[in-house]
Amino acid sequence: MAAQSSISQPPVPLAGRVAIVTGSSRGIGRAIAIHLAELGARIVVNYTSKSDDAERVATEINDLPAREVVTGKGPRAIVVKANVSEPSEVKSLFDAAESAFESPVHILVNSAGVLDPKYPTIADTSVEDFDRTFSVNTRGSFLCSKEAANRLKQGGGGRIILMTSSSTRILKPGFGAYAASKAAVETMVKILAKELKGTGITANCVAPGPIATEMFFEGKSAELIKSVATECPFGRIGEPKDVVPLVGFLASDGGEWINGQVIPVNGGYV
Repeated sequence: MAAQSSISQPPVPLAGRVAIVTGSSRGIGRAIAIHLAELGARIVVNYTSKSDDAERVATEINDLPAREVVTGKGPRAIVVKANVSEPSEVKSLFDAAESAFESPVHILVNSAGVLDPKYPTIADTSVEDFDRTFSVNTRGSFLCSKEAANRLKQGGGGRIILMTSSSTRILKPGFGAYAASKAAVETMVKILAKELKGTGITANCVAPGPIATEMFFEGKSAELIKSVATECPFGRIGEPKDVVPLVGFLASDGGEWINGQVIPVNGGYV
């Protein structure tokens, strides 16, 4: 009789938990969705316009090697279209998660966001672009947090993680509307954490520095990208893989004592 292997299986910290990751068809959101799935979570891949990209993310998650782990009903990942700046669509996003997985949502990661690729000064920012920035970045975070604050209570606690930006500290010209939209979210999360006292729900912001995504590269010259990289002590632009371990930790039981915080993850860029 063959001896049983003494090699233990790696822990599955999010086994059976349901996570909504907004803006997860690409960029940082995509990397977060896949990472949380690797930790055992069942994932709602959210998108607004890139349906093919979202489907590819869900397929990649559903094709991950099986671990004894994923408890609960339904697939490991589903795709849901929703504009986070519209209350009815945010509600439908949570409804779809609860229906598909027959479970309350345990984790919200709001990664949906926009950045004006023209990097205009405040004097040159149109009212329409300002409103769009705040609609997605600030209103979207508010609506998702509001829904999560009510829905996650039904699951006996959970995690609200909002993606902001190190631009709220760097304060570079050309990022006035964007940085302001993210600074509002950071203020809101600190209050939200206090308002959720007694629920077991934590609320935090993760604030990446420059990350090599489509949104970051859009509108930037090669010279500007090189200049940004040299400002970091590591001499490079960050990558999504540099951000996801922190999000995974905050989503897990180990992150319970971190609450109401804004955590930069930027390699010392600021």
